[in-house]
Amino acid sequence: MSSSFAGRYGLWALVTGASKGLGAEFCRQLAASGLSIVMVASHEDALLAQSAAIERQYGVKTRPIALDLGRDGSVTRLGRLTADLDITLLVSNAAVSDVGPFLQASPDYLANQVRVNALAGALLARHYGGLMAQKKRGGIILMSSGSAQHGTPYSANYAATKAFNLILAESLWYELKPYGVDVLGVLAGATRTEGWLANHPKPDWRVPVMGVRPVVAAALRSLGRRPSVAPGLINRLGYATLGLMTRARAVKTLGTSMDKMFGPYR
Repeated sequence: MSSSFAGRYGLWALVTGASKGLGAEFCRQLAASGLSIVMVASHEDALLAQSAAIERQYGVKTRPIALDLGRDGSVTRLGRLTADLDITLLVSNAAVSDVGPFLQASPDYLANQVRVNALAGALLARHYGGLMAQKKRGGIILMSSGSAQHGTPYSANYAATKAFNLILAESLWYELKPYGVDVLGVLAGATRTEGWLANHPKPDWRVPVMGVRPVVAAALRSLGRRPSVAPGLINRLGYATLGLMTRARAVKTLGTSMDKMFGPYR
């Protein structure tokens, strides 16, 4: 990351899920390169604390916006609240995630997960991507997951939303390139965040757990170079191994791993 990054992607970025985890780390690394940041998250106290810390440490401007992206009209409202800013980098990172049997999740929870994880990212990409296309420059990062590549038992709805993000990102990588807009899908593996730890995972030697810093660094390095990236060599080797299996074998392998780390559920 250097001043050339800011030269390519402008002075203002917008990051969702910015109060903690990967979102907060995106804010730190982008601020270190000189970008000011619109920080969006649903938990206002944590968001304001993170915003103040970013400004104090990096000397950039921030605009914290407490917003629940699962609510109807939230992206339209966000567009109004940022209409005065020249936002040319979007990081769609906000996500609802937990682990457990699909049938134990309420219909309302599942619907909200789809709205936050998938629909909000698509609408954000449409709004800010359209503005970037008019300016003939910009970047969009949509956070996906390694679980996007195969059915993942006990994270079924989450994995499905991340598959949506991956296909959307790779499709837009091609569509928006003529407009000077770079798009990237990030297939993050297990990452040591508050959300990950809240599920109380047990160690599994087959599943490497990365820190937030290398995941974000890999994403920012890859923007403009490829349609998607899987941070971490061991993760890439693991995904490649699953890709050599039949779909049924891969899903069974993932299921037994999820049972070991979070269950047992069966």
